[in-house]
Amino acid sequence: MTDTKNNVEMTFWDHLEELRWVFVRSIIAVTSLSILAFIKKDFIFDKIILAPKEPWFFTNRILCQIGERFDSPSLCLDNSHLQLINIKLSGQFTTHILMSFAIGIFFASPYIIYEIWRFIKPALRQRERKYSRGAVLVCSFLFILGVVFAYYLIVPLTINFLGNYQVSAQVANTITLSSYLSNIISLCLSMGVVFEIPVFVYFLTKTGIISPQFMKRSRKIIIVVLLIIAAIITPPDVISQTLVFIPLYFLFEISIKISEWVYKKKEASLE
Repeated sequence: MTDTKNNVEMTFWDHLEELRWVFVRSIIAVTSLSILAFIKKDFIFDKIILAPKEPWFFTNRILCQIGERFDSPSLCLDNSHLQLINIKLSGQFTTHILMSFAIGIFFASPYIIYEIWRFIKPALRQRERKYSRGAVLVCSFLFILGVVFAYYLIVPLTINFLGNYQVSAQVANTITLSSYLSNIISLCLSMGVVFEIPVFVYFLTKTGIISPQFMKRSRKIIIVVLLIIAAIITPPDVISQTLVFIPLYFLFEISIKISEWVYKKKEASLE
């Protein structure tokens, strides 16, 4: 591999040293942001992590306004009555540290991805560098978009549904802090991955594993699956189910267009 900046051939030990500094800079970025999150405990927990269950949360206020307009009171989400408990002596302190670290990783992830790309860039051809740079930006954007979508829409709807669901009036919901956090994190991470579907479709079409024709034939099945997902995570209300279904279906349609574009380019290159 050649260092394109200085036009010098790099040895194995040079690569190892460069990789070491990639780790060092990434760790510094994560540590710095984690410390900042740790210091801003009140803001992180009261205004971000615990906010989706409060009536003043942005999504809850908007849904309540929509509910009043369409005479659908079930859209007014107020889960402030849900009390979170801690059952371990060191539970809150440990949670504070782990959440600060998780937030540090999340906000440092674009920089970490950039560091990794910069490390492998010298081994790429000029054309590969151009496309890989775009892929890094697209993947980062889609993942963050998925996390934001989950946080502002799916999380408050899920908290409302699961927090108020009862198999019997004799069984009260006593929710632990760790359970609440694990659900939020899993929802946000899973939606971040789901929003990467257009990227997966791009590569799967490029390798010939799937085709736009296959995706179009599967459209009806996908619609049913998305409707089931929307029905599970939302209150029994058509409006809230539609609010979740539309973005997911839009993502699927974009994936079909991407598959068609890649397929046409492959056919054109073979002619």
